[in-house]
Amino acid sequence: MAKNKIGVMVDSFKLDLRAGIKKAKEVGADGIQIYAVEGIMNPDNLDKNQRKELLDYIKSNGLVVSALCGDFGGHGFTIKEDNVWKIEKSKKIMELAKDLDTNVVTTHIGVIPEDEANPKYRVLKEACEELGRYGESVGAYFAIETGPERAETLKKFLDSLDSKGVGVNLDPANFVMVTGDDPVKAVITLKDYIVHTHAKDGIMIKKTDPQIIYDFFAEGGIGDMRLEDYFAEKPLGQGAIDFKEYRKALSQIRYEGFLTVEREVGNDPERDIRDAVNFLKALI
Repeated sequence: MAKNKIGVMVDSFKLDLRAGIKKAKEVGADGIQIYAVEGIMNPDNLDKNQRKELLDYIKSNGLVVSALCGDFGGHGFTIKEDNVWKIEKSKKIMELAKDLDTNVVTTHIGVIPEDEANPKYRVLKEACEELGRYGESVGAYFAIETGPERAETLKKFLDSLDSKGVGVNLDPANFVMVTGDDPVKAVITLKDYIVHTHAKDGIMIKKTDPQIIYDFFAEGGIGDMRLEDYFAEKPLGQGAIDFKEYRKALSQIRYEGFLTVEREVGNDPERDIRDAVNFLKALI
């Protein structure tokens, strides 16, 4: 079975960056994923020397960068007018990724419509093709995080792109919690595109239109809707994902990249992340 490295989303610790890097080492991770949109990780705030210093600090803790997260929130890349700045910023994040010795930038792009005639489909396609071509030119992947659409819909979209620089960041929990899609089958469906994965678990409580869920996130809440009525993120191994089968599927497609722990809820993220790393080590 293919040997995978274990990563952690350093922001999940809710510490400052360098403290989070040290904590990632302490819990036994091999690498880290870092949000690179604002604050000290905004590419505009890091000159060449600062990038080298950060990489040296990461390496001094025995870690590598598995990926950067370039997620802007909102409606992703579905609004044409916003894409002018989002595409330029995403290109800068890809350049930063390369300077930090990784070639993956992950993000949610918004909900891909089932119907290709939907105007949003063309908007998303144009944005992803431009970013994919830029990724090819610098040796990086613009990786779409799974979640708001079924794996088959995402694959059809990816197959339609005129670029090999767009990949997939497969998050199994997003499938389980939002679309109800089987993450094990999704691995096989998306096998040609997976460049990074998240290790996250969860359950669906009540099914609804994924567009409603992602609009809720994009708009900071909708009316009296409560997300906890629809799904719940769970500690690794306590949700609906069969991680043994998930790992087997990743091995079947010869994926040898990172399984990166992302913990977005919970009162004790360090404990949950440490437990998740230990869970994955036992699995691997």
